[in-house]
Amino acid sequence: MKSIKTNIKGVAAVFIGGLLLSSCEKTFDARLPLEADINNKSIVQVYMAMVNTARNYVYVDSKPVTGGAMVLGSVFPTTGYGFSVPSGTRSFLVRDTSSTATQIPLSFAQDLKVGKHYTVFMYDTLNSPKQKTVEDNIVPVTDTTARLRFANFVYSKTAIPAVDVYSANKKANIFTNVQVTDVTDFIPYETNRTDTFYLRLTGTTTNLQNITPPTPAPGNVLTTISFAVTPREKRYYTLIFRGSYATILTSSTQVRGFGFMTNY
Repeated sequence: MKSIKTNIKGVAAVFIGGLLLSSCEKTFDARLPLEADINNKSIVQVYMAMVNTARNYVYVDSKPVTGGAMVLGSVFPTTGYGFSVPSGTRSFLVRDTSSTATQIPLSFAQDLKVGKHYTVFMYDTLNSPKQKTVEDNIVPVTDTTARLRFANFVYSKTAIPAVDVYSANKKANIFTNVQVTDVTDFIPYETNRTDTFYLRLTGTTTNLQNITPPTPAPGNVLTTISFAVTPREKRYYTLIFRGSYATILTSSTQVRGFGFMTNY
């Protein structure tokens, strides 16, 4: 699998539909035109895949850019395809603003090219926040397809296997052997038809499931991790594997599953 150009830096630091365990369908048909004037500017999106987060805010060059707090599964901005930032080397800060916060702030510098689009993926935990900034290869789509990619930012204390993404429509894997922190290239994808995606450990044919402890015991409830979406023409989308890989909790601050964002 070919990975797109990335830049990873970590210093000891809403899309609610992404916080789903079972099947959910999303349809995206709003037109999000590129900003007309991006002279000397870059476009940035932020996705929160960091577990146990509660009140994350993003700053660029010491200025706040997020109006609301970000939690697991949040994307900023919540509407549109990104926010503009002056190009060049910019200083980013992601932190919890509470006076009692235990989260370690994450600060990093990022060189942003003129007219380019970037996604900042926040991942790991509040005790060890990390980020991966990806330069998105977004170009005008000249046919009736959409573009889709996959990012793996699930959290685990120990090494875990790579995953595949299985398409119900295609009856085949569309992304394979995606390791933690990998972000795939965008691929052309059929539009105006709902597809459901599943996660599988690489090389297996079993869909990943979450375990929900019942109340009362005994026994467990198994829920297949899936996500349904209807891509629209000329749009760019990202599927994200996020949450705590080993969790059996139902808390939305930890639970593993699909996240989703519209890049353009």
